[in-house]
Amino acid sequence: MILEILVGHSFGNVLVSVLLAIIIDSLFGWPDFLFKILSHPVVWIGRLIKTLDTRLNIPAKSPFVLRFMGILTLLITTTVTLAITLFIWLILPTGPFGILINALLIWPLLAIHSLHQHVDNIRAPLAKNKLEKARMAIAMIVSRDPKTLDQSAICRAAIESLAENTSDGVIAPLFWACLFGLPGVGFYKAVNTLDSMIGYKNEKYLHFGWASARFDDLVNLIPARLTALLFLLASGAPLKGLKCIKNDAGKHRSPNAGWPESAMAGALDIRLSGPRLYDGVMTEDLWVNDGKPDPDHLSLGRALALYRRTIIGITIILFLAAASLNYESLF
Repeated sequence: MILEILVGHSFGNVLVSVLLAIIIDSLFGWPDFLFKILSHPVVWIGRLIKTLDTRLNIPAKSPFVLRFMGILTLLITTTVTLAITLFIWLILPTGPFGILINALLIWPLLAIHSLHQHVDNIRAPLAKNKLEKARMAIAMIVSRDPKTLDQSAICRAAIESLAENTSDGVIAPLFWACLFGLPGVGFYKAVNTLDSMIGYKNEKYLHFGWASARFDDLVNLIPARLTALLFLLASGAPLKGLKCIKNDAGKHRSPNAGWPESAMAGALDIRLSGPRLYDGVMTEDLWVNDGKPDPDHLSLGRALALYRRTIIGITIILFLAAASLNYESLF
């Protein structure tokens, strides 16, 4: 294998590390005590991006210069992250001990546990008709004004976030980790963090964040469609999801997010997306699975169940793939 020739890590061992990382993150997430001691890799990447944003994103510059500075920010952030993770990976020991360390390093770059917890923190108060508490919880994961959201809008926002972040926060990191190990997932998280911090189409980031947003679209192209496929397989109603993908995936403002969102909308037989308020401005987003009912807290519970089945499904697939390879270092 290419990985083994270049850096001494076999594909089978990488898959075992990824499997261990899935199990650890599913059980524990990233504990508060570790965050207090170590912070988090995404926070470290974010500090670098913030520094570059402050120094290079100068409003007086022309759009061309701002795009160039944005490309430079993308190159610096990804190069630094890739260099650090590649160095660490090169010095990892081979065999079981190296597999375990690699798993522990991949672990914080996944969001399996935290994503489920954030969405369940929205579902639980809605089930008890505590709308204000649900609004406070939804504000943690979306940028919409929570004061303008009724129960249906909260559930739509939560399910859309769950679908999109299953791709961005779980499947995409796993995809790049399986292909290129720790450097692959580190590189992906750098790109994704750039998009989440500067990839906006507002006055400040329209040009400066252009390269990061476009590159994030590229690295998520396959994972988004893979996430949609996994949702279909885990749903028990793949034809509904497939029909919704065919009709509505291309209507989304994002070239990637429409795939997992339409798959989930079809599987749950609900409608998502549609017009919403951002910074006091009503968007003209089209409905996904239009004509179906709005989601409620029960739909949110079914969405979380679909998410759990998807995680179990990808874990089984990776286990079978790893088991089919002959990696004697484990024995």
